[in-house]
Amino acid sequence: MSAVIELQDIYKTYQMEKVEVHAVAGASFSINEGDFAAISGPSGSGKSTLLNLIGLIDLPTSGKIILNGIDVYKDMRFEKSNHIPNKLDKMLTELRRNNLGFIFQTFNLIPVLNVFENIEFPLKTGKSPATESLNPVQRKEWIEFLLETVGLTAWKNHKPSELSGGQRQRVAIARALVTKAPIILADEPTANLDSKNGEQILELMKKLNEELKTTFVFSTHDAKIVAMSNHVIKISDGKICS
Repeated sequence: MSAVIELQDIYKTYQMEKVEVHAVAGASFSINEGDFAAISGPSGSGKSTLLNLIGLIDLPTSGKIILNGIDVYKDMRFEKSNHIPNKLDKMLTELRRNNLGFIFQTFNLIPVLNVFENIEFPLKTGKSPATESLNPVQRKEWIEFLLETVGLTAWKNHKPSELSGGQRQRVAIARALVTKAPIILADEPTANLDSKNGEQILELMKKLNEELKTTFVFSTHDAKIVAMSNHVIKISDGKICS
């Protein structure tokens, strides 16, 4: 299998008054297409920072990130201020849209939109190459398929406030998949769920991983996610342990 994510000697340093804090210190690893991968470590270990770097949400202080064969920051001089030039910002936005879907532990659904509209929203804000050719009928069919896949067809006209935590996370999963992104990044996706809903969500994501060949990357300290993963990256104090 080919690598879809490669990190080479990645550092992320924050200036705390006169002290430099290395949230990530020299991380190097790769994740292959179709992996169900977990970045695991205790609170404050740097796992969420690492996921944000992979998701191109945060800039590294130094190092190389290769996403689907693209050397993202090639020839760039990193700035500790984290200022992102407009040209780079547009490129990062395009790379995220074409390659990445995000699942957040707080769901981040839009309260005024119903389930169908929340899933559809990423298609309205910017189409990816995999979905730009869809006509309105095909787009509706694709969203209906995702609704069925996550078991929410009967709830498609309901607002987020009318759903349980597990149902909201299912909406978030379908929304992450709607652009047909090859890589899904999930930050503690079971943290706000009870054990039963957490297990169901995990089983659903594993099923999607196997059936759609979507690569999943988790930031987690949940032992159940780690046990289900075929690739585990352990981090402590910003450094990769194994």
